[in-house]
Amino acid sequence: MRLKRRKSLLTPVDLTPMIDVVFQLILFFLVSTTFAVLPAISVKLPDSETAVSEEVSSITVTVTAGEKIYFNDREVSLKTLDKALSKYDTAGKTKEEIPVNIEADEKVPNGVIVKIFDVLRKNGFIAVNLRTAV
Repeated sequence: MRLKRRKSLLTPVDLTPMIDVVFQLILFFLVSTTFAVLPAISVKLPDSETAVSEEVSSITVTVTAGEKIYFNDREVSLKTLDKALSKYDTAGKTKEEIPVNIEADEKVPNGVIVKIFDVLRKNGFIAVNLRTAV
């Protein structure tokens, strides 16, 4: 007796549900991801060939191209910068030990930076770093 082979029917695999699930996973991860928020003060730092990176201190004085002065994240004038530095809590350290970073746009005149240096020295801060683009 001769046996006949049955031809098996090939059923196509539907990939649509798998694509839907992958798309939903991508959307989930995009929505649930947190992004780092950077400070909103935009400064173009001057370039330097001999710059050395330093530890970030808790005091940063930023001067924008429009000569606006910021003490950490707060906009100040030279007079209010003087008051803020005199009232600054040093947490038991001397003011000479606390480094101050100055971030000045490359278009800021030298006179403004000198005035900031004078305010810093007047308040006892002598460890000053000028930030540059490395």
